[in-house]
Amino acid sequence: MNPLKKLAGETVIYGVSSILGRLLNWLLVPLYTSLFIPEDYGIVTNLMSYVAILLVVLTYGMETGYFRFASQEKEGDSTFSTGFISLIATSILFLIIIACFLNPLAVFFEIPANKSFIILLALTLGFDATTALPFAKLRKENRAVRYAGLKLINIGVNLGINLFFLLLCPWIYNNYPQIPITIIWNSEFGIGYIFLAIFVSSFINLLLLLPDILKVQLKLDRKLLIKILIYSSPILVVSICGTLNINLDKMIMPELIPESQNPLYQTGIYGANYKLAVIMTLFIQAFRYSFEPFFFSQAKEQNSKQVYADVLKYFVILGLIIFLGVMFYLDIVKILIDSRYHEGLGIVPYVLLANLFFGIFFSLSLWYKLTDNTRFGAYIAIIGVVITIVLNILLVPIFGYMGAAYSVLACFLVITVISYIAGQKYYPVPYDLKGILFYLLLATTIFAISTYFNPENQWLKMAEKTPLLLLFMIVFIQKERLWSSLGRIVGINRKRK
Repeated sequence: MNPLKKLAGETVIYGVSSILGRLLNWLLVPLYTSLFIPEDYGIVTNLMSYVAILLVVLTYGMETGYFRFASQEKEGDSTFSTGFISLIATSILFLIIIACFLNPLAVFFEIPANKSFIILLALTLGFDATTALPFAKLRKENRAVRYAGLKLINIGVNLGINLFFLLLCPWIYNNYPQIPITIIWNSEFGIGYIFLAIFVSSFINLLLLLPDILKVQLKLDRKLLIKILIYSSPILVVSICGTLNINLDKMIMPELIPESQNPLYQTGIYGANYKLAVIMTLFIQAFRYSFEPFFFSQAKEQNSKQVYADVLKYFVILGLIIFLGVMFYLDIVKILIDSRYHEGLGIVPYVLLANLFFGIFFSLSLWYKLTDNTRFGAYIAIIGVVITIVLNILLVPIFGYMGAAYSVLACFLVITVISYIAGQKYYPVPYDLKGILFYLLLATTIFAISTYFNPENQWLKMAEKTPLLLLFMIVFIQKERLWSSLGRIVGINRKRK
């Protein structure tokens, strides 16, 4: 089977599960922004940023290590068993630490009366870290359908619990006071039900994965674990830094914005509008899930480098179509959040492009993973964190949440360039750099032109921008068709010679 078609097919399956799931979760964004004021949603944004970082720490690059070492085994069961036992042990240790420091943590997050939020999130992290390797095993075995099904169940449960406690219970309480709904529902718990929902859905994921886990005889191979940890430790640094680059702004924004400018309010505005880049995020996520096991399995093929080059080019093109689509139809996309949050729409183009460059950076990362030079990935990622910290400290106090948007784009742009230059030295891949830069320039030019079309009627505005999106797609189709034809002509001439 054509490797590009195989990758595309798996990306679609992973993408469908992610997209359908996130579409359901999109229903929650307008719900949250309509029920909770920006200050409360700012707490959710802030806490979930820490959750994203901690999940990376608790999995410590074990997934990539599993793909690397399991590919050298016939079944990969020894690698899975060793990594899984390690993750269970560190997850238990994490929960013990959280229990010991629960009160100081509640004070730090300014929720001393809501320690249960931290407990729910800590348990969720423990469950998610434990299930990380079983999910990776499904990806390695190309069981994308089962993977997608479990993810959809997870998100369906999450959605159901949110709707039950945030909509149904208050409705019953207000309309049918004779029903003792307060036995299971407390109006004061508020945003806590968001954390309860992800806790329950994460626990159910663990239960559903037990049959896959129990099929493998669990046995710890200490020598193998040391090899995995040595290989994965730089990946851990890369992952932590990458997650920091995406979430650090939301973590430190409350500390950088003066109290007079209501930092939690601005954090809530920023977090809600960041969600509008979810289509790009889903695309990147689906690509990452399928691409990592793909490039490891493809590495021994004779034309692997050309395949990697083609993957990157078409990835960038699709990402740019998403960028233009979201920006041209932002008047529709923005209905996902309450109008109180619309003042932050200016961050959306920067966040979309930042996520696209993050995807490009991930695609380029194959060079240090395949050559076992993962320490270089760590160095580049650390540079990214330094850029993120410095720019946020400089820009956020001046520009507020817009400064954070500028920072995240600058960070991923710089580390992408650095990774490309270093990769061409240690593992040269014939990327179509001129073609990629052409499409980037074309898309940004078209977007710049579109900003001059601003009639008051939003439907007319979108109608005027649609031809520009079609123009980009037509140029792409015609250009690639031309190069394909030229390639065939050159091939024929070479055969004749």
